[in-house]
Amino acid sequence: MASVVLIGEPLGLFSAQEYGAVKDVPRFNRSVAGAELNVGVGLSRLDHTVKYVTKIGRDPIGEHILDFMDVEKMDTSHVLFSDDHETGLMLKNKVSDGDPITAYYRRCSAFTTLSVDDLRNVDVSSIKLLHVTGIPPAVNPGVREAIFYLMKKAREAGTFITFDPNLRPAIWESEATMVSVLNELASYADVVLPGIAEGKLLMGSDDVEDIAKFYLNQGAKVVITKNGAHRAFVTEKAKETINVKGFEVDKVVDTVGAGDGFAVGIIHAYLNGRSWTDAAVYGNAIGSLQVQHVGDNEGLPTRSRLESYIEKFKQ
Repeated sequence: MASVVLIGEPLGLFSAQEYGAVKDVPRFNRSVAGAELNVGVGLSRLDHTVKYVTKIGRDPIGEHILDFMDVEKMDTSHVLFSDDHETGLMLKNKVSDGDPITAYYRRCSAFTTLSVDDLRNVDVSSIKLLHVTGIPPAVNPGVREAIFYLMKKAREAGTFITFDPNLRPAIWESEATMVSVLNELASYADVVLPGIAEGKLLMGSDDVEDIAKFYLNQGAKVVITKNGAHRAFVTEKAKETINVKGFEVDKVVDTVGAGDGFAVGIIHAYLNGRSWTDAAVYGNAIGSLQVQHVGDNEGLPTRSRLESYIEKFKQ
């Protein structure tokens, strides 16, 4: 039985081996990407049992993703297949500084056909946690309806829910829809994980206290606000906000996946009965490990690697 259920779209990832525009690079390395998949990989490496709910095509990229999940010891019993649509993919350039440029090929992917009917047999009543991000509901209205269905079902079952807004403005039909939908989804969550810049877009302020108050008033038990590599802010109801310092790294190789690594740390701490301050420490640590590696999930650590990494910074 899985401890955590995640839902999202896995993508075939092709990362450029050389610097330059994607159109000019002749060689790419193949791997697997997807925000929720990254979180699942991270939690599985930390010895948690994870079920990943998704829909992929019956094609080589989909088969590779399925093999990857098997290697990462994730429960694939609710991976669904489309016979008429292919698995999404993305290309990413190589950079020495800043965020890479990505090209997505997912507009008509298998995941775009995900529906409420596909999720009726997903058991959220006997799991410890459901993790949702703001990416799937951006795909189209049908997938959006399915995400609302699953979150409401989990809420009614009393399942603990974490929500990462994970903004992708480019794939929403409008900013107004994005703001409305994501804030409504956040109202079902026990823990909300916004970034400071995300707060500015979603509720009109980049002030940590304002962001936390907004989501606490919507029903969250705790809001953990991210400020990139610098720090995280933990706010619980009727308690003062705690400022948790980030982990410094010598060289940032690739920033993609850092936020997913942060979510891994938060969930890992919760599943182990740790405090929310400890959770932010774990999140900052895993995020800093991830940015030191190329690829979306290559830097996600095992339990022993994580603990030794944190201990090193305490010395």
